[in-house]
Amino acid sequence: MTEPLVSGCTEGAVARLTLNDPSHANALSAAMMTALADAVAEAVADPAVRVIVLGAAGKVFCAGHDLGELRASDEAAEHEALFAQCSALMQAIVNSPKPVIARVQGAAVAAGCQLVASCDLAFAVDTARFAVSGINLGLFCSTPGVAVARAVGRKDALDLLLTGRFASAAEAAAMGLINRAVPADELDGAVDAAAATIAAKPPEAIALGKAVFNRQIERPLADAYAVASRAMAENLGYDSAKAGIDGFLKR
Repeated sequence: MTEPLVSGCTEGAVARLTLNDPSHANALSAAMMTALADAVAEAVADPAVRVIVLGAAGKVFCAGHDLGELRASDEAAEHEALFAQCSALMQAIVNSPKPVIARVQGAAVAAGCQLVASCDLAFAVDTARFAVSGINLGLFCSTPGVAVARAVGRKDALDLLLTGRFASAAEAAAMGLINRAVPADELDGAVDAAAATIAAKPPEAIALGKAVFNRQIERPLADAYAVASRAMAENLGYDSAKAGIDGFLKR
């Protein structure tokens, strides 16, 4: 049988979701985004669940969008639909009344970095790296920038977005993209401790507090994602982006 793109299990009050396509670096294809959105919705609907932990199989946490899928069509409407799907997924994580903790065991790139930034808490191995590196292929990471800019300062966000460079786990922690970088053998302990602490709190207060926090901290995500999604779709039509991605796919 084919392995599910997202595997899941519930241990007590904690739902553990795992991106499970390591042969494709857990890329956010349309199918992967659908599977993850469904898994998150199922965890949110389960009254026994108080915390969601999002991890990944293999060496890479998430490499971002499936570039082959993006280049399979030159239709702007299809590109906009993909970015809208991704934006809806990120907002579902942000809007989940149950806190979502990212367990980052490897690199988180572009929309993968966006996924980490969208989670409420994030812990990573100290060898993990983070980037919104689309600009290296001619495609500015506008939608990942929405989440990253809300997690780190303006200068740090633009540094990553404009240069496309990779930040170490230690630097990611310093700028606020993740909560803490730890040795690999301490990752599960850090994640489990945070999950257990949150799960022990009154769930109604946690849900209310998270919702209020997100309402007051920034302008509505939907407005920002709508603008950024259109920008991503337009950018994908640029010859430089097509050439950059095609070159990457031929490696």
